[in-house]
Amino acid sequence: MKIRGDRQCKECDTRWSYYETGSITCPECGSLKSVGVDDRKEHTASAVVLDLTGVRAQVDEVPLRDVAADAADTCRSYVRQYGFIDAGELQPLADAYLAARELRQAAGYVERAMRLTDDEEYYLLALLRGADQGDRPATDAVPASMRDARGLAYATAVDHYRSDLRLYLEENPDETAQQLLASLGEHQKRIAALDGDVALGTSEALITAVQSLGRYLIDDDENALAQAQHRLDTLNTA
Repeated sequence: MKIRGDRQCKECDTRWSYYETGSITCPECGSLKSVGVDDRKEHTASAVVLDLTGVRAQVDEVPLRDVAADAADTCRSYVRQYGFIDAGELQPLADAYLAARELRQAAGYVERAMRLTDDEEYYLLALLRGADQGDRPATDAVPASMRDARGLAYATAVDHYRSDLRLYLEENPDETAQQLLASLGEHQKRIAALDGDVALGTSEALITAVQSLGRYLIDDDENALAQAQHRLDTLNTA
């Protein structure tokens, strides 16, 4: 959505940035009457922050299934508000966003499971411990029973990022990026159709490719473009 992010209050003339506050309410007098004073820019980002402190505090107090439910709700609210274009500038596919997607999927698995193995509990707790810092368990720490949680989380994250990439490329055309984005979309849809049940290396390659494509567009980094193409080649032969 294109908006005028620099606002000026009609009541007290205070100026502020909607891009920073995410609010049309004047921070000085509380008035809702304001006017945009700059050009419209594509903006999908928000000031939302992933905070799992309260959920972590419950780990020793309530059943893990209830902790998982609260974690899923927190992550659901976070990813719903998240966007990747800030005042016309593309942002990276951040690790905290990926971890939130993964924790939401893993928490859903825990809520549904009749019983959990130690590895499954450790995996959920590892995500809960580090997701808001962008820390995710290493590939070899993901239980086989949970690999589809990671795969589906990554496919969903890529779908969301691709949506903003398409908006960004409408304003900043790049034929090479468009071609890569189309190819990556095919792999993302295949993984989603399989409910994430693919080899962990496949889902990791998808994420690396899309993150590299983002770095290329943000920093004009030709090495990142080459890495995106290399990972795409990996996906094409998977």
